[in-house]
Amino acid sequence: MLEEVIEALNPKTGGIYVDATTGVGGHSEHILELIGPQGKLIGIDKDSESLRFTEQRLSEKGIVLKRGNFSEMETILAQEGIHQVHGILFDLGVSMLQLKNFERGFSFLSQERLDMRMDKSQALSAWEIVNTYPEKRLREILREYGEERRSKSIVKAIVRRRKTLPIDTCSELTKLIERIYVRRGRTHPATKTFQALRIEVNKELEQLREGLDASVRLLKTGGRLCVISYHSLEDRIVKRFMVDKARLGILKVITKKPRTPGAREVRNNPSSRSAKLRAAEKI
Repeated sequence: MLEEVIEALNPKTGGIYVDATTGVGGHSEHILELIGPQGKLIGIDKDSESLRFTEQRLSEKGIVLKRGNFSEMETILAQEGIHQVHGILFDLGVSMLQLKNFERGFSFLSQERLDMRMDKSQALSAWEIVNTYPEKRLREILREYGEERRSKSIVKAIVRRRKTLPIDTCSELTKLIERIYVRRGRTHPATKTFQALRIEVNKELEQLREGLDASVRLLKTGGRLCVISYHSLEDRIVKRFMVDKARLGILKVITKKPRTPGAREVRNNPSSRSAKLRAAEKI
């Protein structure tokens, strides 16, 4: 959704912008071109591998890369002497670099150890959640974060299995879930469970709320906030946040309805099919 993001963010020459989820730098590259050498772009990501990749691509173009969580945005920017910016972009979810690297343990196609940590320095991984969390808490995670209607059956199977052997790999968990689903639709039956575990591992929803709050404090008047979400939980949080701030006279919602990718983009990049872009401007 590059064109839609650039239109909503509206980067200006000489402006100061934040790519709060830099990933491999796809959006950052185009923002840099538009703000020019007089502008400044701070790219934040908690994945050190993504930052190394982006540094190789974009360091000569002037991006300032910072390792950290976007919930810590104010502290990160203060270290650069920045207290207000013209625009902030959040592109939520997992980058293709993380998904395609099966050793990172994000994908249900992987045969590697369950992991899913975006920040590999943190202790909690998907392995600990699957193998040590109480049954009740596991059901809550799958039901609330994955909206998994078969959460009870899946968790019972997990608990039954781990009494004898730990569930070590992504493929082991995937096979367990596949046995529960007799009929399959277009979406793989393990998708919602893996989503739920990833959200819990990385505390994504809590950090999203904190990041959104920080963004409003950092934006200059007229500054833009753009958020791309990939599942209904994130989108509801973003929508509610923007609507609430609009009622308080803090933001003006630009996207009355979320922007979604066109048919051509979905054909070229099927993972974008669930993307929703919402944008607002600081009043």
